[in-house]
Amino acid sequence: MMALQQASAFLVLFLAALLLPPQCAQDPAMVHYIYQRFQVLEQGLEKCTQATRAYIHDFQEFSKNLSVMLGRCQTSTSEYRSAVANLALRVERAQREIDYLEYLREADICLESEDKTLAEKLIQEAEEEKRIRTLLNAISVTAVNCTSEADDPPSDERQKVSSSLNAVSQCLCHSPHFISSHGHFIIAHHPKKCCDNMLMGIKSLKIVKKTMDTHGSWMKDAASSSQKVYFLIGSRNKTLWEFANMRAFMEDSTKPAPRKLILTHSWQGTGQVIHKGFLFFHNQGTLNEIIKYNLQKRTVEDRMLLPGGAGRALVYQHSPSTYIDLAVDEHGLWAIHAGPGISGHLVLTKIEPGTLGVEHSWDTPCRSQDAEAAFLLCGVLYVVYSSGGHGPHRVTCVYDPLGTIGEEDLPKLFFPRRPRSHSVIHYNPRDKQLYAWNDGNQIIYKLQTKRKQPLE
Repeated sequence: MMALQQASAFLVLFLAALLLPPQCAQDPAMVHYIYQRFQVLEQGLEKCTQATRAYIHDFQEFSKNLSVMLGRCQTSTSEYRSAVANLALRVERAQREIDYLEYLREADICLESEDKTLAEKLIQEAEEEKRIRTLLNAISVTAVNCTSEADDPPSDERQKVSSSLNAVSQCLCHSPHFISSHGHFIIAHHPKKCCDNMLMGIKSLKIVKKTMDTHGSWMKDAASSSQKVYFLIGSRNKTLWEFANMRAFMEDSTKPAPRKLILTHSWQGTGQVIHKGFLFFHNQGTLNEIIKYNLQKRTVEDRMLLPGGAGRALVYQHSPSTYIDLAVDEHGLWAIHAGPGISGHLVLTKIEPGTLGVEHSWDTPCRSQDAEAAFLLCGVLYVVYSSGGHGPHRVTCVYDPLGTIGEEDLPKLFFPRRPRSHSVIHYNPRDKQLYAWNDGNQIIYKLQTKRKQPLE
């Protein structure tokens, strides 16, 4: 504004200098005209100044509004990003809820069917045992008759008795040793139950329960007909919850209320198992000590030191707190741990649960690198691997100590996609299912099996 006034004054002085003095003026009207033009020029300059001021003010307001809008845009962008991330998380949770609701919808039928199936199985086992005992008694009578008739019974009678005994052996999936002495046939040791199945696929999963704990384990007694469900939260704890049945576990029922058991020692990792009323677990603070805990008496029944360098390294890369993983299958109690080396191979050890004695150990070809869990089924080790611990989760290494499963028999075993690695996967030989813990979800995997091919 000051610059315009100075310019106007300078222009007036300049034009006034060019005018003739008053005494030389030719016409007063001309002088009046020139002054009027000066006034018009000053008015135009004033309007230009006002317009410039208005433009500057508008530009300042525009800049201010633009800055505010840019700030809002950045805030909205952050909100949109957060909303998209939350939406993806909600979609994932919704999918889990759908799985959970589908399971709850069939829960009553499933539980009743499970109880009925277990009862039928027990009846069938009792009938089978009764039939075998009857057959053995008949064979024994035949052998005695053969002995009483002659010191050396006919070869066809001996062959008939031997065939009958072998039929019993095949029925029980075990080859017994016989001692023959003057027509007497004696069974050297009692046959064991048949177990000749191999895993062919993961049929489905059921989310039984949802918790906020990332790590933990849950299970039933693998060698008992009890319907109790045991719940162990965390990778280092000493509090165990015992639920009366699956329904009470699913619904957090207060009737009957869960039984709280405080152990005398804390467990390490998530590799605990329950076998015939005893809890077996890796004792926290020790390198390789396994404790056998009596759940009924709430006392330590026995303990052992697992050999073979156990407990020096994580058994699975994607299970950050488990150094010894225990497992139970149709053959009894097993232990899995990592061998020496950064990405050492897994070592499989068979343990006698009564005395905690080591029966045998095997160095397997399965590596602990990229592994997240493992389980045993009919004496065969199945190791679950995942890339980065986020999936896909699949069994890529199977080890059979007896060599009855070859590489050509290995199917592609994939688990249903889960967002994170499993904290534990354990097989229950009674209901033929996998009990797993994944990102706070307690899951049951149903299995598809087939009979192993006999060795040639």
